[in-house]
Amino acid sequence: MKIIVPMAGRGSRLRPHSLTVPKPMLPVAGTPIVAQLVNEIARVVAQPIEEVAYVLGDPAFFGPAIEEELTKVAKALGAKASIYRQLDPLGTGHAVMCAADSLSGPIIVAYADTLIRTDLTLDPSVDGMIWVKKVENPKAYGVVKMNEDNHITALVEKPQEFVTDLAVIGIYYFKEGEVIKQELEKTMAMERAAGEEFLLNEGILAMMEKGAVFTPGTVKEWMDCGNPKITLETNAKMLDILSQEGHNLVSDDVVLENSQILPPCYIGPSVVLKNTTVGPHTAVGAGTRIEDSNIGGSLIQKNTLIRNAQLQGAMIGNHVHYNGEYHFVSIGDYSELS
Repeated sequence: MKIIVPMAGRGSRLRPHSLTVPKPMLPVAGTPIVAQLVNEIARVVAQPIEEVAYVLGDPAFFGPAIEEELTKVAKALGAKASIYRQLDPLGTGHAVMCAADSLSGPIIVAYADTLIRTDLTLDPSVDGMIWVKKVENPKAYGVVKMNEDNHITALVEKPQEFVTDLAVIGIYYFKEGEVIKQELEKTMAMERAAGEEFLLNEGILAMMEKGAVFTPGTVKEWMDCGNPKITLETNAKMLDILSQEGHNLVSDDVVLENSQILPPCYIGPSVVLKNTTVGPHTAVGAGTRIEDSNIGGSLIQKNTLIRNAQLQGAMIGNHVHYNGEYHFVSIGDYSELS
């Protein structure tokens, strides 16, 4: 099994936190979004992962340090890491085709902008699967249309009239990667209007027209990281999930000086807490020091210094110096308030 991870986007809605770190690399509940996604897929597919192919953007932004971190994620699964580039944002199908050399055998395509919890059971009798989640407002999503045999017959983008309430979450299984590759090659050879994108859905629909059978898969949890407020909600939910699963979320070398941690929290290595209460639902990155503060429901990245803070629902980046009495902040990397 191969996992193809298109992740070339900049995550503009998550600025300022995505100005220096690509959105899929942002730690949520202590681990980058893309690492959690890949590890969850590997955990539940019940097949060895042969390769993880990442489709990155501009090397000036997705540089060597990111390549190294992504390679470690793949190697931890015993898999080969492949790095591809999508230098122009020409659509989802184009992103997948940037990894054309890896599109063979059974593959899972997973877009690295959400977190999931799922059984991800693969049906060996079908040509492909599309994972979905029931939503309250299907008009805001791409949805699947089904027939009486539980086969997907159409993909409808943001339907204004009700089709179904099963939204496509951005994870796909193809029994034979060569087939979707062939169909995408054909669609990309067609004439396009200026600005028109090449979509993965076009290749899937072409497969269906030739008789390919796609069925839906469902996820237990589908969590977004689209903007700071939603990311904080996802951070809290992931901390609950990881705690219930029995993960140890507090590093052994955390220094507590007249301080307490209210679970669930992630507290990274070499964190120092002095005269401070942290939690619940708070993640603190490695090397951060917090003094004389009370912080809950927050996400704080690495190597940050916080003093005299009363924060609830804060999102703070790396290498920040913060000293104040604000109650809600969203601060990007290398900022300083004192």
